[in-house]
Amino acid sequence: MTSTDTPQGLARFNTLEESAARAALLEACASTAWAGHLLAARPYATSEDLYAASDAAMAELTAADLAEAMAAHPPIGRPEPGDPASTREQAGMSAASAALKAEMLELNLAYQERFGHVFLICATGLTGEQMRDAVRERIGNPPDKERETVRAELAKINRIRLARLVAED
Repeated sequence: MTSTDTPQGLARFNTLEESAARAALLEACASTAWAGHLLAARPYATSEDLYAASDAAMAELTAADLAEAMAAHPPIGRPEPGDPASTREQAGMSAASAALKAEMLELNLAYQERFGHVFLICATGLTGEQMRDAVRERIGNPPDKERETVRAELAKINRIRLARLVAED
């Protein structure tokens, strides 16, 4: 694919100054190691190349890198005020009943007590009940299995956010 065939949004990302590209990537995922991997591989010919680079970078993240990425994610049901990404991604909780929101708060706290970090799930398109059921199921995971589940969920979130980053104007 020639540069003239590169989609406009991706071409814009490819030509951003490094500091602006780094800032945009860190908005998508707070892992500096992940952002560094993606910056080093620019330019991308296709969005799929960008997503593949993201997945490869995710697979290489250490436990500390994952912790850095997770620290930027608010608990399910409590998106950060003024953060349109988490509000949009957690939309399935906005219509949840007060009882479900209270149950999610309890489950989030129990999960955080068990694993030492927020419950992370790619919440886009999920209902509040589906998110609750997922935390109920995953809270019993062994720590190693849960770390890999978190890695997979973060990879899905990153793909969605990268797609928005390189979307056409």
